[in-house]
Amino acid sequence: MRISRGASALISVSVLSALLGAAPAFAQDKPPLPPADIPGPAATAPAQPMPDASTAVDAAQAMASAMDGAGGGISSAEQIAALQDAATAGDPMAQWQLGLMYESGEGVAQDKAKAFGYFAQIADQHADTAPRGVEADIVAHSFVKMGEYYKDGLPEAGIPKDEDYSIRLLLHAASYFGDADAQYRVGEMYLDKNELGDNPIQSARWLSLAAKKGHVPAQAKLGDILFNGDRGPKATRAGGLLWLSAANQRGRGTADAGWIADLLNADMSVATPDERKQAVGMADQLATQFAGL
Repeated sequence: MRISRGASALISVSVLSALLGAAPAFAQDKPPLPPADIPGPAATAPAQPMPDASTAVDAAQAMASAMDGAGGGISSAEQIAALQDAATAGDPMAQWQLGLMYESGEGVAQDKAKAFGYFAQIADQHADTAPRGVEADIVAHSFVKMGEYYKDGLPEAGIPKDEDYSIRLLLHAASYFGDADAQYRVGEMYLDKNELGDNPIQSARWLSLAAKKGHVPAQAKLGDILFNGDRGPKATRAGGLLWLSAANQRGRGTADAGWIADLLNADMSVATPDERKQAVGMADQLATQFAGL
């Protein structure tokens, strides 16, 4: 089965189909939703922490800078053509870089159908990559990207809206690859009755996997759930404030800073003096543990 990548290119998704079930080229061809209460052995006990998402992006950007000579990124038709040649030859970093460029319109005319095509190529050609290393990071993020496209659909690429398949793609990235961003998204879906169900215990399990890899929003959401003992997880108020305080420190200056600070302030306002003191005293140590991630 094939997925359209614009008017002139088709991308095989046979390997992807074998891993996730029949690829949903049509709306009626939806794979069954995985069990909502079992993350799976790879998710509950990952063998090793995964590299941070920036590893793949940094590697792709380094490739672009090296090609540019002056280190300013892709800036000419010749350099873009060189990236396209590398992508055609199967280089996942080149495919990832081009996917990001076409998605954002940076250096090329924005074309989300082409962007999806490059992400699909990576996922299809490297779906059975061992879940570690720079290449695995790019592959995992390509599954996440595809999940985003299937969630809302992409008519210009022949991709129907298919929320069930979107979830399967995210679960593969979260469980097989142990991708922190995918695990965070799965954790959020377990707080939404319209997605994986309102299940704070499962949400906390997935958020914990991402938080331990240094994912700042996951640390904040986990901290809030633990502090409040939200409908299931046993409240560990000092521990919850600890995760929230560390996330607040590490999230400063980012797009997530505002809502993380709001969560921390709301929980701090009802915490006891001892709980605040215990959390603040250990937050620096926890934030330092994840410095550089």
